[in-house]
Amino acid sequence: MGSGCKLGLRKRWALDLFSNLYKETVAEHRLNTLFWECTLRCNLACRHCGSDCRVAPGVPDMPLADFLKVLDEQITPHVDPYKVFIIFSGGEVLVREDLEEAGREVTRRGYPWGMVTNGMALTPQRFERLMQAGLRSISVSLDGFEQEHNYLRGNPSSCERAMQAIRLIVQEPALAYDVITCATGALIPHLEPFRDRLIAEGVEHWRIFSIFPMGRARDDASLRLNDEQFRTLLDFIRRTRREKSIDVSYACEGFLGGYEAEVRDHFYQCAAGISVASIRVDGAISGCTSIRGNFHQGNIYRDDFWEVWENRFGPFRNREWARQGECAGCKMFRYCLGGGMHLHDDNGQLLYCHYHKL
Repeated sequence: MGSGCKLGLRKRWALDLFSNLYKETVAEHRLNTLFWECTLRCNLACRHCGSDCRVAPGVPDMPLADFLKVLDEQITPHVDPYKVFIIFSGGEVLVREDLEEAGREVTRRGYPWGMVTNGMALTPQRFERLMQAGLRSISVSLDGFEQEHNYLRGNPSSCERAMQAIRLIVQEPALAYDVITCATGALIPHLEPFRDRLIAEGVEHWRIFSIFPMGRARDDASLRLNDEQFRTLLDFIRRTRREKSIDVSYACEGFLGGYEAEVRDHFYQCAAGISVASIRVDGAISGCTSIRGNFHQGNIYRDDFWEVWENRFGPFRNREWARQGECAGCKMFRYCLGGGMHLHDDNGQLLYCHYHKL
């Protein structure tokens, strides 16, 4: 088995095979996930928010009619709607009063849809309406026990509200879901009891992220894991996966050396611009909503989405530009291609390398 940075011969062989398959996926670039950043408004002001969202962000919500127009005229003619999953994201999506209408409209067009939420506004009544509108998938953020979660989220009731939301979703058998946790150093000593708490609440699917230096988190180094804490987190995930007590995985955001295929179900790949696209709140067309504005490839208010998807995602599909700085001489570049697109700053420099932390 691999550990840390070291890659055994069998894992290198598997990574080489996967890299070749990934090249075919890039060449095909079949769209299968579309994020709609429908708002930047939020009912929380989280310390680690990569988007720096707020109650009044100064950017208006995108009108539903504008999104549907692009869907009808520029996307649906080129895809099988049943094979493209639409994810409503924000901000906090539940601040939109027309979210159920949006769900009904994309469902009527044949698209499955899901959402990402902090759970603050997910009442039983709202949840029922969303299910009736065709909700198929939901991710709820829970960043630890009350102390850790409420500190990050800046609201004394946020942990309990998130737990109430989780208790709703785990009881719905028709719904795909996961609990998302942003791990900080404060949580690392409590990973096992927190895992046990999730299991006791009936949670079966758990996804863990580490915080990267963007948005509000950029100026607060205390939110980011040190090297030892990061290794402890990956060891915990690998051990828990072997025990099969809960379906836990590390997020798809970085190459992990010897931990590859041991802390998630697949080898690392950045799907942004390859199979994943987003329409940002201002109409910008990009890979995923975590990626910096300098990687926007067009805008729905002046460009045809499908033309952009087919022809303008060069920086996502040819990553040679990322072979600079610490990546220039790295032997792992062939596998990670410079890491997640969201981990590069406005000048293309890599901000955070998971492999080097190991």
